[in-house]
Amino acid sequence: MSARRALTSTLLEGADGALVRRTTLPNGLRIVTEAVPGMRSVSFGAWIGVGSRDESPRQTGAAHFLEHLLFKGTRTRSAWEITAPVEAVGGEMNAFTGKEYTCFYARVLDDDTDLAIETVCDVVLNGRLDASDIEGEREVILEEIAMNDDDPSDVVHDVFMQTYYGVGPLGRPILGTQESLEALSPQAIRGFYRRHYVPSAMVVAAAGAVDHDHVVEQVRHASAAVAAGPAEPRSRRLARRAPSTPGRGMRGIVHRPSEQAHVVLGLGGVHRTDERRFALGVLNAALGGGMSSRLFQGVREERGLAYSVFSFVSSFADTGYTGVYVGCLPDKLPEVLAVSRDIITDVAQHGLSEDEVRRGKGQLRGSVVLGQEDAGSRMSRIAKGEMLYGEIPSIDNIVERIDAVTQIDVATLAADILREDPTYAAIGPFDELPA
Repeated sequence: MSARRALTSTLLEGADGALVRRTTLPNGLRIVTEAVPGMRSVSFGAWIGVGSRDESPRQTGAAHFLEHLLFKGTRTRSAWEITAPVEAVGGEMNAFTGKEYTCFYARVLDDDTDLAIETVCDVVLNGRLDASDIEGEREVILEEIAMNDDDPSDVVHDVFMQTYYGVGPLGRPILGTQESLEALSPQAIRGFYRRHYVPSAMVVAAAGAVDHDHVVEQVRHASAAVAAGPAEPRSRRLARRAPSTPGRGMRGIVHRPSEQAHVVLGLGGVHRTDERRFALGVLNAALGGGMSSRLFQGVREERGLAYSVFSFVSSFADTGYTGVYVGCLPDKLPEVLAVSRDIITDVAQHGLSEDEVRRGKGQLRGSVVLGQEDAGSRMSRIAKGEMLYGEIPSIDNIVERIDAVTQIDVATLAADILREDPTYAAIGPFDELPA
């Protein structure tokens, strides 16, 4: 087959008539779509396999800086011409930066699909990156950092990552710091863009009222000027990233004269493609994933110690953790920590009851299925499947894998990840945590 030809395959055919197809263009750009009968909207996104984890210490904040900067203008569009036409048809356009990827997306009515594709592709592939734009947006991001610093419930998560993963790439904040932002030169930002915003590191995804062949042609036209090249193997992309080894039993304390104490307690987890992630999802739901969870019942309902308490899971390519967040009055913190540790220890030693496993599976199953009720969630699922997981399983397959989780699976995993000495991060009017 000629190297100049695009390669297209059908990945999934859903019982609801949804059809997932993938095309890889000669320049390495992958296009995945999910056509959903009956929808009148389209969600279109360009996903780039670069995030804050791919930055060197001197580049801290560069990925997020680019997310902002690319909206300032392209070779053919001003900042106004990027956003105004999309908003004029009732659509929305935005972007976000993570630790391992960046996404630019637009949501529009089906009649405006071409507008969404043309605009998002232009923003991602043809950034202007003028020096004046860089300096202006630098001030905006410094304001964003200051705003984030004013919210301790956000800051405590950054403090936790710095404490748990240390000075490595995963430990550094996505936004960067005032010092790192001020040190980023226009040349460094342009170099980061040229090095990472390449077709082989991108996945374009669309879901809703879409026609795959039409999306492919539109994207092909929009990316025609981008240099060709084979898609880089996922294993090679991951190998470039410095490994991040989590700490154990670390403490990160930030003294602030706040009215509330904010605490994140971190324990073991699994990496993104670990098959135990389904058991961890069930465990997380029962531990602190809802109002019927052990932490919510034990900390809030039975004792009234906190308004906000929940557990969560974060997974990356090669590591992960299970976290517990609590916001409470400072004088209640010792009891909150004691109750939380007792609950976690009990789950680590004895696992979950059959009823808890059943409820946890039901909660996880429901979140997966209900999450497919809008085009945005579907677009995100197929994009992440292609870029991060190396597979796009059907919803039925995911439900089957959740249903296959047993009480023993959860107990074994809990004994493995919840027994370790936890890492704490805290913000509040104190200089150290209770013993």
